[in-house]
Amino acid sequence: MEPLFLTGVLQDKIWGGTKLRDEFGYDIPSETTGELWAISAHPNGPATVKNGQYVGKTLLELWDEHRELFGDQEGDVFPLLTKIIDAQQDLSVQIHPGDGYALLHEGELGKSECWYILDAEPGAEIVFGHNAESIADFRQSIEDERWDELLRTIKVQAGDFFYVPSGTVHAIGSGVMVLETQQSSDTTYRLYDYNRRDDEGNLRDLHIEQAIDVTTIPHQDQQPQKIVDAVAGGTLTTLVTNEFFTVYNWEVEGPITFQQDALYTLVSVIEGEGQLIIRGKEYPLKKGDHFLLPNEVEEWTLDGDMQLIASQP
Repeated sequence: MEPLFLTGVLQDKIWGGTKLRDEFGYDIPSETTGELWAISAHPNGPATVKNGQYVGKTLLELWDEHRELFGDQEGDVFPLLTKIIDAQQDLSVQIHPGDGYALLHEGELGKSECWYILDAEPGAEIVFGHNAESIADFRQSIEDERWDELLRTIKVQAGDFFYVPSGTVHAIGSGVMVLETQQSSDTTYRLYDYNRRDDEGNLRDLHIEQAIDVTTIPHQDQQPQKIVDAVAGGTLTTLVTNEFFTVYNWEVEGPITFQQDALYTLVSVIEGEGQLIIRGKEYPLKKGDHFLLPNEVEEWTLDGDMQLIASQP
């Protein structure tokens, strides 16, 4: 069985820029390209297979028609989505619902996510959490527009990692680029958008009541403890593991052989180049490549000088 190399879907955003082209070489559609949905079976941006017997098929089609590739995993929806996000400007301050609220009100999964910081300009920040102690306090701060008092900010740099569970107030700040692993959901409740206007001069929609409904109050820091495993050929770090996903940072300096210990594995090359070797066949890898190792790929070897972010359901 071969790996599934994927062509993702690029998304124009009011806050986007050109780093997806400048840093990764993607053929971006505009100078405000904000996201690459790199490994996605979400109907709003399904990635397409570019090699092997399933070339031209979307990941959504494979999920529907060839569930054996995913270990016959149950469920209506492919559960994970990998993005690269380029924030040339601040993203809106937002909150995502959990599964129960999202399924009831939006008809899709909730959205817990995590960010590996790929790049951050000096002094760049994220919004992460809030200072309200009660729902009443949270609502009053919003009504009074006391955003500086309400919102918590954190300075970030390349290599930082954040787990962002549903219910967390958050925003990626200008000058920050992240690889995001998330539940496969496109539901976002916008709390604050800096009174920013779209191309037609309209204020963007806010979702205040939904945001209040789903925000965790008071804020809870739930940052996982990294598990670092130094092996011959590199360093393997488990960044987070929970009911939604396990995410790894693999730093490869020589050959490392892996065993498939989940139903399947999603992989993104974020630095360097090398080879993926399966049953003696070599597949060249470079920065910006994204692929899925289906259930039948029981073992593989990575060799070269590269850094990869991998995830499993």
